[in-house]
Amino acid sequence: MGRALIPVLCSRAHIPIPIVRRALGDFHRELVPLVVENINAATKWCAVLEGADTVIHLAARVHVMRDSAREPLAEFRLVNTEGTLNLARQAAEAGVKRFVYLSSIKVNGETTVPNRPFTLDSSTMPRDPYGISKHEAEMGLRRLARKTGMAVVIIRPTLVYGQGAKGNFNELLKIVARGVPLPFASIKNRRSLVGIDNLVDFILTCLEHPAAANETFMVSDGEDLSTPELIRRMARAMNRPALLLPVPKSVLMAAATILGKRDMAQRLCNNLQVDITKSRDLLGWKPPISVDEGLRRAVGGDW
Repeated sequence: MGRALIPVLCSRAHIPIPIVRRALGDFHRELVPLVVENINAATKWCAVLEGADTVIHLAARVHVMRDSAREPLAEFRLVNTEGTLNLARQAAEAGVKRFVYLSSIKVNGETTVPNRPFTLDSSTMPRDPYGISKHEAEMGLRRLARKTGMAVVIIRPTLVYGQGAKGNFNELLKIVARGVPLPFASIKNRRSLVGIDNLVDFILTCLEHPAAANETFMVSDGEDLSTPELIRRMARAMNRPALLLPVPKSVLMAAATILGKRDMAQRLCNNLQVDITKSRDLLGWKPPISVDEGLRRAVGGDW
């Protein structure tokens, strides 16, 4: 996300100071990123924050598919909760005016009822250590905003896709590219996604728009897709045929459970929709990139 965001910040006359966890090669023109190896409750940010008026916090412990930590929730809290709040407290002390925090739709939960998307009035029901740690960070940031006067903007994206995306999207992309038949033709779910370019545009809107201060937003591409439709559009973006087989959901879930892939199957078969009405109405924002164009950019290259 940082690599996608930096060029857009520069194009809008912002002067970003990129912070990374390890040294990178070619980053972006003359910008030299600062290396902060660990993000936790003890990280010192003073030198980085001097003279800054905004912080965009994207870093998190995420994509731990087979967590070997003895206490996973404690490990997620160390980075995502304590690390975030430590940075935010030091930012407020340094005079930072706005703190833009990338949270997650997992704060609301894992699934939605058909045609009843998550809204900002929906209950927060995080199910896993990642979602819990993000929820706790959100609550701490709101308390800090009330106490210090530093404006906080919280963004809850859905699954983010784009070139270099990891996790389930990348795995699905590889399978579609290989032309493997997939058993999802009978799945009639609806899921909200957000392309990296749309997310970057929304982050910039939250950075610059006065009405975004101390608000929470959901963000997506504005078009929800079923899993078979997503696969068809992925395949079309790669100029490949989509091979879909009609397997009943109950059979698919039973097989996935036997293979130890139940969580992945649930994400591919269940609904997860968000309502971005507030983002449209309060900020006047609309996704600048269509789903098809976003997928074309995501699959770029030869397949």
